[in-house]
Amino acid sequence: MKRRTYLRAVGSGAAVGLAGCLGGGNPNVSLSKPDRENDVSSEDLPYPAWGQQVPDVTLTDPLYGTEVAVRDIDEPHFHTFFFTNCMTVCPVLISALREVQIHSITEGYADDVSFYPITFDPARDDAAAFEKEADQMNVDMDAGNWHFLRTEDEAEAKSVVEDQFGVFFQKNEPNEEGNYMFTHLGLVMLVNGDGYVERTYRGNQPDEQTLIDDLTALREA
Repeated sequence: MKRRTYLRAVGSGAAVGLAGCLGGGNPNVSLSKPDRENDVSSEDLPYPAWGQQVPDVTLTDPLYGTEVAVRDIDEPHFHTFFFTNCMTVCPVLISALREVQIHSITEGYADDVSFYPITFDPARDDAAAFEKEADQMNVDMDAGNWHFLRTEDEAEAKSVVEDQFGVFFQKNEPNEEGNYMFTHLGLVMLVNGDGYVERTYRGNQPDEQTLIDDLTALREA
């Protein structure tokens, strides 16, 4: 799997747009401008969308013991935003990306795509939580193309996920046992190897085949 400068040792639902024909008039992306209702533009959305760059942030991958500069990932990749204790939306988002990972493995292009789910619950989501999540969701960590990412603390999670990625989340009041959940936006991003968003899929049930089709179009562009 290609690894350039974005891996460094630590210590150092519904789609917003569907794949269309290639060549959408933006030199930074390969897929055409998505069809959106009411002529909504990427600039009208709170999160990076078609033709816009992802934030220049570096996050920790505790399972690999590395740091990832998300803007420097040099291959097509997916982001989603989740927390491992979620019992509603998040398992669906992770499952959709897992199906794309399975397709990449069975079709022989696992080295040409990667997956970077970002948690907004770093207080609980550590390496052990990610290992459990991978096991429960049947993520193939041996493929080397899946990386769970986290920030150092809750304040940084708010800054990175909500302020810079524009993905809303809100921590709910803990129950009597001290457990808590989040209200949050369901979102998946398909990003090219130059750090520009090709597609955003907003909703609680992203269509797996659409993810695969859009990724295929991007890889073949």
